[in-house]
Amino acid sequence: MRRVAALVFHAPVGGSAGERVVEEARRASTRGLCAGLRRCGADPIVVAPSEVVRTGIFDVETRTPPGGKEAFHFGRTLQRLIVDLDLDRLLYFGSGSGGLLSDEEIHSLIEFAVAGSESAVFNNFYSCDFAAFANAKRLLEIPLPAADNPLGFALADAGIRCLSMPRSASTQFDIDTPSDVYLLARTGRGNPELRRFLETRAWDHPSMDRALAVLTERSASTILVGRVNPTTWSHFEREVACRTSALVEGRGMRASATRHVPWIRQTILEDGAEQFFRRLEDAADAAWIDTRPLLSSGDDLPSASARFASDLFLLDEIDDPTWRSFTEAALRCRIPVVLGGHSLVSGGLYLAAEACWKARNVVRRLHPDPFGGEKERP
Repeated sequence: MRRVAALVFHAPVGGSAGERVVEEARRASTRGLCAGLRRCGADPIVVAPSEVVRTGIFDVETRTPPGGKEAFHFGRTLQRLIVDLDLDRLLYFGSGSGGLLSDEEIHSLIEFAVAGSESAVFNNFYSCDFAAFANAKRLLEIPLPAADNPLGFALADAGIRCLSMPRSASTQFDIDTPSDVYLLARTGRGNPELRRFLETRAWDHPSMDRALAVLTERSASTILVGRVNPTTWSHFEREVACRTSALVEGRGMRASATRHVPWIRQTILEDGAEQFFRRLEDAADAAWIDTRPLLSSGDDLPSASARFASDLFLLDEIDDPTWRSFTEAALRCRIPVVLGGHSLVSGGLYLAAEACWKARNVVRRLHPDPFGGEKERP
């Protein structure tokens, strides 16, 4: 078999409570992912932090990307490492991704890289977290983006054949916010390193367990807000007992710029967060909210510490007045509200549909099983 390398880009975050949760979970996930890549024959395996990390954290080779103290640029870093390491067949992972992949799924990525020609496969073409490339040298000829999210668009525009993996918890889940970690802790999922990390503490959340319980109630209703993929929503609706509805806005906000202003964001700015949550109370019994497209425009985001504090309802740590008032209104809401980012309403919905049934022995689905034709006749 031809050599297939694996690059993991790990971007350390700051020292706030929420950032520490994400940093520690990403490190654990990356250690487990590297072990799986090693078992499946990837070589070399390189972790490229955006700044120097302590030797031995990942037990693999680490590289400091070029640029010194300049802002990290995903595309230039990837191209530089392809040249420096003379890479041809390549797997790429962001350090929050891949933590739920089985060895069989990793093998399939490696086999794709070996067998393919000029092609690439993405966990999510529209917002890349990990990918496999059959001809990494071809990436040197393409202007690559500063972040990994729009990578699929860049390759497709250059004429490279792009494919997407089937959507599932293992392909869509990414440790992007503290809410992702708290939800994962309720499932028992993850590679061995990640599971060991999750077992080190209690993951108390003011609303998540109540929101999960709503999913098992036939008479209840749950609303999803934010960048919800229709395929993911369809799977989620089949797996939970309650009725579901969605306010879908902001899809592609990081991968492709748009001149449009999200309608819900404009409504919140004009009517205020209190009115928004009063309407949610009338519309549903629980809400799962991707706050980023509702409170920010494009890259106009507050610091990670403020965003993550909002996800954890740590009001005293939120220095942005808009995010603080929204979070305070969510905390006072009479229905359970779970706040997070894109992963919460992407891979997180697959996990929520699993976690809600743990320790509950009830009839699961509101929907009947599909009819199978002649063989279904009594």
